[in-house]
Amino acid sequence: MHDHPLVGGIEAGGTKIVCAAGTGPGDLSRAVFPSGSDPAAALFAVTDWFREEETRRGPLHAIGIGSFGPVDLDPASPTYGFITSTPKTGWRNTDILGTVRRAFPALPVAFDTDVNAAALGEWRWGAAQGLDTFIYLTVGTGVGGGGMINGQLMHGLVHPEMGHVRIPHDRAADPFPGHCPYHGDCLEGLTTGPALEARWGQRAETLPPDHPAWALEAHYLALGLVSFICT
Repeated sequence: MHDHPLVGGIEAGGTKIVCAAGTGPGDLSRAVFPSGSDPAAALFAVTDWFREEETRRGPLHAIGIGSFGPVDLDPASPTYGFITSTPKTGWRNTDILGTVRRAFPALPVAFDTDVNAAALGEWRWGAAQGLDTFIYLTVGTGVGGGGMINGQLMHGLVHPEMGHVRIPHDRAADPFPGHCPYHGDCLEGLTTGPALEARWGQRAETLPPDHPAWALEAHYLALGLVSFICT
């Protein structure tokens, strides 16, 4: 039994895949590969990098994958471990879990959403230490949500779509119709980077700290959080 075994982590995103190997946050080697439109080539680069790390640092004891989605998280499903109906070119119906397992057949390989993997990291090393029930949100191109209930990561029929909850929207005070292609002014349609850019005509990172965008952003995120807390 190893007190600090060498393990691998894969964060699969629509733009890039971040890989890490180490024994903890203070001991990580990292590599970044473009996701591209050819998942076979991208995943070959990923597994090849982990083999190089094993040559350099010794054998891995496990690998964890946190992936963009939608993904199939039902272990009884024939497409368990697949990225399913993603709009990401070329990645639809990609067996990401099976690819990594076939490359490392002797290792346990865990699979979950990218946000649940991040939530688990916060629980183990970060802001959620000592908690058994919490949520993790990321607000960027979309709104992603994961978390833990009574010590178990959230799973259901599909992974939680926290970005698509409906929140109060005073159209007299804020006539912006929202940017979500499915629901218009859901939480994601009002708060993401693309929504901010569509509303204000410039990217969020270029908006100054005193811009009215930020008070409105905080207001909408707070409304979303109230819904999650009540749920």
